[in-house]
Amino acid sequence: MSLRRYLLLGILVPVGLLVVVNTVGLYQQALSAVNTAYDRSLLASAKSIGEQLDVIGYDAQSELRVAVPYAALEAFEADNQSRLFYRVSSLNGEMVSGFAQLPFWRGRIPMKPPYAALVDFYDDVFEGDAVRVGVLLQPVSSAQGRGMAVVQVAETLELRTTLARKILFDTLWRQALLLGVIALVVVVVVQRATRPVRRLSAELQARPEGDLSPLSARDAPRELLPLVDATNEVMARLAHLLENQKRFVRDTAHQLRTPLAVLKVQVQSALHGDMDALEALADISQTVDRATLLANQMLALAKVEQLRQQPDPQVIDLAGIVRQMALDLSPLIAEKDIDFGLETRPARVQAHEWMLSELTRNLLHNAIKHTPAGGALTVRVTRDASWAALTFSDSGAGIAAELAARLYQPFSAGNVHHGSGLGLAICREIVQALGGSIALENRLAHGRVSGLDATVRLPLVQNKATGES
Repeated sequence: MSLRRYLLLGILVPVGLLVVVNTVGLYQQALSAVNTAYDRSLLASAKSIGEQLDVIGYDAQSELRVAVPYAALEAFEADNQSRLFYRVSSLNGEMVSGFAQLPFWRGRIPMKPPYAALVDFYDDVFEGDAVRVGVLLQPVSSAQGRGMAVVQVAETLELRTTLARKILFDTLWRQALLLGVIALVVVVVVQRATRPVRRLSAELQARPEGDLSPLSARDAPRELLPLVDATNEVMARLAHLLENQKRFVRDTAHQLRTPLAVLKVQVQSALHGDMDALEALADISQTVDRATLLANQMLALAKVEQLRQQPDPQVIDLAGIVRQMALDLSPLIAEKDIDFGLETRPARVQAHEWMLSELTRNLLHNAIKHTPAGGALTVRVTRDASWAALTFSDSGAGIAAELAARLYQPFSAGNVHHGSGLGLAICREIVQALGGSIALENRLAHGRVSGLDATVRLPLVQNKATGES
């Protein structure tokens, strides 16, 4: 359902129902007002007849006399649409004058009559026509007696119904005009209100393929801004994903080409007998190992971005991951006879387990590689109120100043013959995805570099129940 149709139905249906209810009530009120006005005319007619009554005798022995020509009632007829009938009777229903077919009144005078008289009004049927009847209890007195007369005046309802319908129809066309104005206003307002939406739609349709730049909606209403902001966020994430995909394809094509070319040359040299077979196989094995390491690290770098998009990471103890990685790499530590120290405290962080494992493995592997044989290597997991700190302190030569500026760039290795230069780039991507930071600083002793401290800081998970990390 379109917004225009939704608003039209949402507004016009309730308003239409209200108009119907209001019209019915207004018709009842108009009919009541018309009855009140014409009932006064019936009362005047009854009083006019009562003034022409005479009586002989007193109370129960009284005898009423009246001679009322029908022409006397013409003065009370509003027009020729309605007709008047009357009947004069005694209290016991004995007919005195008028239309005998008019049923005698059997009702009661209200406790609070609408006028200063003993009068009652009711609806009835006379000769097949609906009539409104006014009843007046008229005391009659004369020099010859005293009694009570019941004067009934009936009027057909043509005039009353016609006037009430006229009021109803006048009201209906005004209400219909009101509904038409409301519908027109809704259409115009919706048309103007949805203009920014149509403009945004046209802008998106006119964009070239691959254009993920933010939407510009300076004149959009405030209600539309959250949608625009959310769309821009989605487009920014898509642009980031596409850029990473392009970079991965570009780097893969560039970086794997070199070891494959070297491998081809080595195989051709071995086939031509230019070098010893065992020496050729050793070179080929080394080239394959480097290509395998490069491919694995490039896949790891791509996996970091994939996990970054996945919601709801787990809550993991960083100290447990560090101990497990130290156990996995213990053969390398033993091979170099490194004086290894491990100091950990429980530190709960929110992350994917693979991310923490890959981060710890890369940094520990680098620290082992740069620690000289027989040197010292210490790994610490510490914490404060909000952060967990993972520190690798080796006893290597540290970082050269010219290398520090590009250390986290992909394929920037300190030694081009060992490693691909992706390890620290992977670590930085993981740390940024987890909302932390990483720093590599030379450690000085007596004015000389005594090693390197690689420190990763990650936010701790707060316990909602106790407020503790």
